[in-house]
Amino acid sequence: MSSSLQKPYIIAADIGTTSTKTLVIDRDGRVLASHSVEYPLHTPRPDMAEQDPDEIFRAVLTAVQAVIAKARILPGQILCVSFSSAMHSLIAVDRDLNLLTQCITWADNRSADYARILKQGQDGHQIYLNTGTPIHPMSPLLKLMWFRDNRKDIFEQAYKFIGIKEYVFAKLFGQFVIDYSIASATGLFNLRSLQWDPQALEACGVRPEQLSEPVSTIHHLAGMKQEYAQAMGLNADTPFVVGASDGVLANLGVGAFEQGIYAVTIGTSGAVRGVVREPVTDPKGRLFCYALKEDFWVVGGAINNGGIMFRWVRDQLATAEAEEGRRRGMDPYDYLTSIAQEVATGSDGLIFLPLLAGERAPYWNANARGVFFGLSLYHEKKHMIRAVLEGVMYRIQSVLSALEELSGPTKEIRASGGFARSSFWLQLMADVTGSNVAVPNSIESSGLGAAQLGLLALGEIKDFTAVYEWMQIQNSHKPEVENHRIYEQLAAIYTRVYHQLKDEFDMIASFQQQHTK
Repeated sequence: MSSSLQKPYIIAADIGTTSTKTLVIDRDGRVLASHSVEYPLHTPRPDMAEQDPDEIFRAVLTAVQAVIAKARILPGQILCVSFSSAMHSLIAVDRDLNLLTQCITWADNRSADYARILKQGQDGHQIYLNTGTPIHPMSPLLKLMWFRDNRKDIFEQAYKFIGIKEYVFAKLFGQFVIDYSIASATGLFNLRSLQWDPQALEACGVRPEQLSEPVSTIHHLAGMKQEYAQAMGLNADTPFVVGASDGVLANLGVGAFEQGIYAVTIGTSGAVRGVVREPVTDPKGRLFCYALKEDFWVVGGAINNGGIMFRWVRDQLATAEAEEGRRRGMDPYDYLTSIAQEVATGSDGLIFLPLLAGERAPYWNANARGVFFGLSLYHEKKHMIRAVLEGVMYRIQSVLSALEELSGPTKEIRASGGFARSSFWLQLMADVTGSNVAVPNSIESSGLGAAQLGLLALGEIKDFTAVYEWMQIQNSHKPEVENHRIYEQLAAIYTRVYHQLKDEFDMIASFQQQHTK
């Protein structure tokens, strides 16, 4: 047996918005153990969404150590640790890696005015065409413009502007590197030259040396600091593969490679994505284009308001019902879903625009806000619960329609993320989109994608076809014709309501920013 085959396990580490999740995966793609460490998202104002980078770093250490213990494997059996990460984060640090800011997440909307101004000029659209990142406050480009003008002290003091995965690697290895995938989601990275884009850098006033070194997604580092190796229960020379973003890795993990096979992930947020073989951008600026490899680019659109809407329902609208579910020994979300199923398709004409965190694709409107439309005395709380879930699927459908314009009609949807555990959510997606929804045997798509990338990085496989058998379809859901007909009518009304309220969204967002402490 070769020395590499004596190391049969890969650890996948996925740094998400609400938690870091680790998996131990064997060479046949089986998940032997998983562990998740949660952390809060701090929203002291409606336009702010920050996290503590050190809390996330500690979560990575804890999650790796815990999953190794759960799997009962030895450090010498681990081939590598390969990373997935949420996109669009920004952290300012000094030369000694001291934090000058918290981790500014994708959900932060402080730079909304800068997005509007940049989009109104020709430069904004050209920067989008160069970088593939839509002009939106989620983008580090816009965050940097805001800091330049509003926190000049931090902007001038910063040695580097980095993302959360870069912070983790800088702590572990003392090196500032960013993979092409995460870089292509910053709004600062040219898709064709694979270097920092001069026009974008000029727009925000940042020099290339203030950013990390762009590297391939299969780039790997070894020789981490001994204290951290011990904390994780790893050998210090264990290779760490920088990996990619959670979105592109999810496509890899569910086997969504072919034209018309689209991946839909709903976790805290959500996304619809397809694969193309070279970078392509949307003339209307609605969709992103992010890198995985030289011949593997992911186009699609993300929504801010995915599973976080269900959490909002649980915490703000249905606390008594959630507690009742717990008393019955049920997961609160499962109990709320059972309540939603008591309501007819379309919630008896109640429509919810789930735009509580502003919105990304295809509208890219940070000022969008949530709306219940059609609410009457007839409607009960159970209607509102179902309407929220349906509203998330209207969001998915709007992105899917834009993607079909660019990449062709849908043949099948591959579902992943936490929502894929629910047959109700999956059937709802099939009914709203009118498409077959297939669920792979593992919904840990980003983690599986990271493990596959790790094998490629270490030369254990030549290409991804070698691990295609990792993905098997577990079940599928076909749309009910009558349900789809109802949802087509309601989705059209939903779209009209959004467009009718665009000016009012700006007005109420301005009011909230001025009057909310």
